[in-house]
Amino acid sequence: MDFKTEFKPLTIQPQEIENKSFQIITEELGAHSFSEEQYPVVQRVIHASADFELGRSLVFHPKAIQAGTEAIRRGENIVADVQMVQVGISKERIRKYGGDVHVYISDPDVMEEAKRLNTTRAIVSMRKAIEETEGGIYAIGNAPTALLELIRLVKEGRAKPSLIIGMPVGFVSAAESKDQLLKLDVPFITNIGRKGGSTIVVAAVNALSLMADKQG
Repeated sequence: MDFKTEFKPLTIQPQEIENKSFQIITEELGAHSFSEEQYPVVQRVIHASADFELGRSLVFHPKAIQAGTEAIRRGENIVADVQMVQVGISKERIRKYGGDVHVYISDPDVMEEAKRLNTTRAIVSMRKAIEETEGGIYAIGNAPTALLELIRLVKEGRAKPSLIIGMPVGFVSAAESKDQLLKLDVPFITNIGRKGGSTIVVAAVNALSLMADKQG
């Protein structure tokens, strides 16, 4: 059999695939309690994970979507906990309004200070971030210690983020850090339980930047 002549490559365009995926997500998710403005974030999180349980576990502060889109349109920066989050975010839409995406966890001074204090680089990176970034959106998908440290800094009045997207994945402190975030009087997007991850946080940020762009 000549495979070159018998089989033809699939020629569906990427946008067609995405549209079809979103249609399937809407059909399979069914009834839900998310608002119209929250749903695009839920949809993209499910699209990134193929996990409806994770999508249903999302929790939004009442002002989360407004805070996030307005921060992007003001040109505020995004702070990522790890490079994987930074790489995945669609920076063109962020930079269009004057913002950028920063990650500090691998900075030499952060690594040196973490070693000196015998603590995690994630913790020290948050301490540096609040000195470097005024307001901003914090996107944490990997390190629960980063989220816990940011929460501590907010409670002390040292950090004033415009929005915290906190969905770290893991078995140690991940669920607990999200429980703490739920109690914070700052706009947030999070989820219940151990699930999460960098790709999930990236999906949420990209959904917000798309919504911010449409507002223009």
